[in-house]
Amino acid sequence: MKDIDIAVIRGDGIGPEIIEEGLKVVKTAAKVAGRTIKFTEYPFGSNFYFKNGVAMPDNATEELKQHDAIYFGAVGDPNVPPGVLEGQLILKMRYDLDQYINLRPVKLYPGVPTRVKDLEPLEFFMVRENLEDFYIGVGQHLDPGNTDYKVNLKLHRALYDMLFDMDVKVTSEDEYAFNMGVISRKNTERVMKYAFELAEKKGKKLVTAVDKCNVLPQMYNLWRDVFQKEAAKHPGLETEMSFADAVNMWILKEPEKFGVVILPNLMGDILSDLGAMVAGGLGFAAGGNINPEGVSMFEPIHGSAPKYAGKNVINPVATIGSAVLMFEQLGEDQLAGMIEKGIWETMAEGKVKTRDMGGTATCSDVGDAISAKVIELFDK
Repeated sequence: MKDIDIAVIRGDGIGPEIIEEGLKVVKTAAKVAGRTIKFTEYPFGSNFYFKNGVAMPDNATEELKQHDAIYFGAVGDPNVPPGVLEGQLILKMRYDLDQYINLRPVKLYPGVPTRVKDLEPLEFFMVRENLEDFYIGVGQHLDPGNTDYKVNLKLHRALYDMLFDMDVKVTSEDEYAFNMGVISRKNTERVMKYAFELAEKKGKKLVTAVDKCNVLPQMYNLWRDVFQKEAAKHPGLETEMSFADAVNMWILKEPEKFGVVILPNLMGDILSDLGAMVAGGLGFAAGGNINPEGVSMFEPIHGSAPKYAGKNVINPVATIGSAVLMFEQLGEDQLAGMIEKGIWETMAEGKVKTRDMGGTATCSDVGDAISAKVIELFDK
């Protein structure tokens, strides 16, 4: 077997702490399995921004393409305007590396407290389209005296120029702001294909497509059309199309009914946080930005939580769970299974609980416990 080559970006705030525990468990599993993993660290994030004026160099994604995967902590700093670090780091990687899938499992482990009453352990998957919808950068605040209305639009520059008159003048009575959403058939087709294949791989029966076709039919009729055509290729799966507000209710009312949920970018960003709360909170919310044909990036879906940085109190299970997704995507099922089993058994024992679980365990306590469990289960 060839060695595994992982790029590591610890990032900001609590990022270095949670990545440290993730690496601890990954290295333990690799040692027990007799596998060699090469880790290459990159210093990208707020400190890099303060020194260089950018969160990472323009050519960094070309170097990241040389690795098998990227393991990422968190980004965000209160001294940097919102959106700057995210745009220059997370979104840059997503677009430059064509990571068109955002995979967010909703996984309630045994022994983990949840606000949903009498809920048994469960697992379903939220597949969020990651490059289009309302996150493509087509927007502007049109205010008096401003004549520069062009935006930095990467994917749909020609479309923007076609739709909008760049010489329009705005008076004080006309001031407004807008963002425009766009989806393409080609990208939607590959998202749907991935989601249906995931359902079959994971043994899930129901695939749910989410949208707001009732109020945005121009976009989401296309979304539904592609969904129905892909569904016809998978007659063994049950399917449904549902509005986002209804799914929002059902995630709380009957989360165990879901198998794979496919969501447009904006709705997926919002509803997956609700799914995380069903599973016990953001400390259990693993995530992957996936290009099935290229290099993918794996991270917890929570932010950098600067006020907790350096306090060793954050729950690292989401980060450790993201390593499970990483190894699954790389076809390293043995490593993925070892780490997943380690998480499952550690949570089921209930001896190590961080603050978000009502306990006093530290971030490093959790990494130590899961590492020890991996050794206990597999080092025989």
